[in-house]
Amino acid sequence: MRTLIIEDDRELAETIAAGLRRRQMAVDVALDGATGLANAQVNDYDVIVLDRDLPVLHGDDVCAALVQDGLRSRILMLTAAGSTDALVDGLELGADDYLAKPFDFAVLAARVTALARRSQPAHPPTLIVGNLTVDTARRLAMRSGQPLELTPKEFGVLEVLLTAGGRAVSAEELLDRVWDENADPFTHAVKITISRLRTKLGPPSLIETVARSGYRVIAP
Repeated sequence: MRTLIIEDDRELAETIAAGLRRRQMAVDVALDGATGLANAQVNDYDVIVLDRDLPVLHGDDVCAALVQDGLRSRILMLTAAGSTDALVDGLELGADDYLAKPFDFAVLAARVTALARRSQPAHPPTLIVGNLTVDTARRLAMRSGQPLELTPKEFGVLEVLLTAGGRAVSAEELLDRVWDENADPFTHAVKITISRLRTKLGPPSLIETVARSGYRVIAP
């Protein structure tokens, strides 16, 4: 799950980002509307947390541009105003949800998670392949009844592969979906993560390398 935070209050933006990263999300941060819009137009985000009162380019204009571009990203708009008029304004601009400041982080995280589910093709919250069970809501994975200690990146890669339904997923797509904008496009991070994931999953192997295409999960 990849999220973009567009918020000019650096401390608040980094606090939100840190909290979402602890929930195994890949998070990018932009501190003004123009930078945020540029990021959203070149990266594939599941959710964009968008402050309304932004410098350089107002949040309303960012939201309108995102909707006009037809991006699949879901938009959670933040605002200091909690009035009904402000709520209506935000939703009429095309935002998918709205949260007034100050807010409880647990509420924001729950809203982001719910929006992320809507941004992807529907799939069951529990994914099962052979004796592997992955609970995407609780971020838990088990094989043969034994819990797997997966890092956020390992879990993210496994989730993307499972939801691909047997389709080969390229290293570039995995890098885009699971890592953040600081990831080096020439890195071997995906290959290393796949190798560690295979080791943790154990035999028989579930992850197959498809020549010149990427990786896919196969039923044992």
